[in-house]
Amino acid sequence: MQLTVLGRYAPYPAPGGACSGYLIQNGETSIMLEAGNGSFSKLCKHIDFRRLAAVVVTHLHPDHYMDLFCLRHAIAAAIREEKRTGPLALFLPSQPEEEYQRLAQYTDAFIVNSIETLPKVELDNSIQVYRSRVGRLQLEFVPNYHPIPAYAVSIECERGRLVFSGDTARTRELEEIARGADLFLCEASGLDKDIEFVRSGHLTARQAGELAKKAGVRKLVITHLYPEYSINDLSTQASEGFGRAVVVAKEDAKYDLLK
Repeated sequence: MQLTVLGRYAPYPAPGGACSGYLIQNGETSIMLEAGNGSFSKLCKHIDFRRLAAVVVTHLHPDHYMDLFCLRHAIAAAIREEKRTGPLALFLPSQPEEEYQRLAQYTDAFIVNSIETLPKVELDNSIQVYRSRVGRLQLEFVPNYHPIPAYAVSIECERGRLVFSGDTARTRELEEIARGADLFLCEASGLDKDIEFVRSGHLTARQAGELAKKAGVRKLVITHLYPEYSINDLSTQASEGFGRAVVVAKEDAKYDLLK
């Protein structure tokens, strides 16, 4: 499985950058994870969007889903022009309802799956997940702690597992779903000085490192970066929390799960 970073910034991009967006590929199966501002253009540098199997959006804040409107037009046109055989599977929360319904109406491009209606499974560690499958990839979602309904997601293939934190303060569910992950893609929305500000639904870089260490992940990649902050400061504090070096997500960079 390979992760390509399309966008790493929040709540707005740095010049020339993009907000949250990632491409997950395993064999012939390709998933766009998040679709923040500017991410669709970045996606098109790496894959023909017509080949996407699904899109996963962890919550309905603009820096995570706004480029779904670009993607909607692209997919609908591809179907009309017989360059794609059918709508694209879209996984997202059903709340806030106004945003959800606005996207659900685009049946010309999307088959919408609300995360809350997916089959619910209890894992050995006593946490419950919503589970689905896209091609060769198994998806498992757990709820996050955030001002609106939001999820973390585990994406697993035959040879490894990637976990994406989404936007959240620290929770037991996130720690458990991240446990032993080969690659943990985790938000690092602030520095130590921001700990009170982010408490309601985000992680600082140091907290991301501490969580990753507790969960025993093999590799930590930090993302969801405030564009006004020094990348070196974020990296340093995350590494101190993790106890070893971390990777800072870089736009257009590719990360193999097992390397």
